[in-house]
Amino acid sequence: MLNRANILLLSSVLTLSFFYGSSQPIKPDSIAYNPKRLRAVVISEAAIYAGSLYLLNDLWYKDYPRSSFHFFDDNKEWLQMDKLGHATTSCTIGELGYEALKWCGVENKKAIWYGGSLGSVYLLTIEILDGLSSEWGFSVGDFSANTFGSVVFMSQQFAWNEQRIKFRWSYHQTEFPDYSPALLGSNFQESVLKDYNGQTYWLSANIFSFLKKDSRFPKWLNIAVGYGAEGMIGGYENPPSPMPHFNRYRQFYLSPDIDFTKIKTKSKFLKVVFYTLNSLKFPAPALEYSKEKNFRLKPLYF
Repeated sequence: MLNRANILLLSSVLTLSFFYGSSQPIKPDSIAYNPKRLRAVVISEAAIYAGSLYLLNDLWYKDYPRSSFHFFDDNKEWLQMDKLGHATTSCTIGELGYEALKWCGVENKKAIWYGGSLGSVYLLTIEILDGLSSEWGFSVGDFSANTFGSVVFMSQQFAWNEQRIKFRWSYHQTEFPDYSPALLGSNFQESVLKDYNGQTYWLSANIFSFLKKDSRFPKWLNIAVGYGAEGMIGGYENPPSPMPHFNRYRQFYLSPDIDFTKIKTKSKFLKVVFYTLNSLKFPAPALEYSKEKNFRLKPLYF
């Protein structure tokens, strides 16, 4: 069900991008407390929360009978690609919650705790709804991934008051949706959200952030480690013959990256563009390792 997490990720990235462009940079406790802004943020978040749950119920749950609360073990599904999607979504929504509270002038520690946990709290509601649906169930793995995403964001804010290591995402088109379009997407737009074979999740670290402030190292240069998987036509295993046989295997990547928010500009429009790009892994050469194909150098990977 990562397609839901990806939809939430996309919407939160776009929202955060526009918010970033209109309100950044915000330093800890640099804005006076504004109760009117806080009321507007709380009301907006409550409306988005209720509206999104209504849509999720209409799109996912209404066609399946309710059940008593139960658990569902999907930890082996999609070679754990979906778990990284949940962590990325939770971290991104947490950043949105934090920035919104800082915009209201909320004290920094409270903004980290309340805003930073927004992603895991929101996704917990979805997990509970899954637990009450006969089609799915409460996934401890998803819950753990959601919590991990919040912890990644909050721990960095407490330690550094900035996000030195960011979750990022990339996608390239593969052949696998042709064999299972209902599951992996019948067109490019659907495949971007559904085809795990083409998705890669990254942790991108800004090198300059860990150096002395007078360092001449480029502020915009990152190093990223990525995780992907390939050969998957089904969640747990591939369908039998006459479907072609594909080996399912994990991929690990090492690649340079760009932190676009380190590029200075006074343009609010460019800030929005740069922040949106900062959620994506920049196309670059990458060293790939997998048990299936050992080490491979990809001249340009996305």
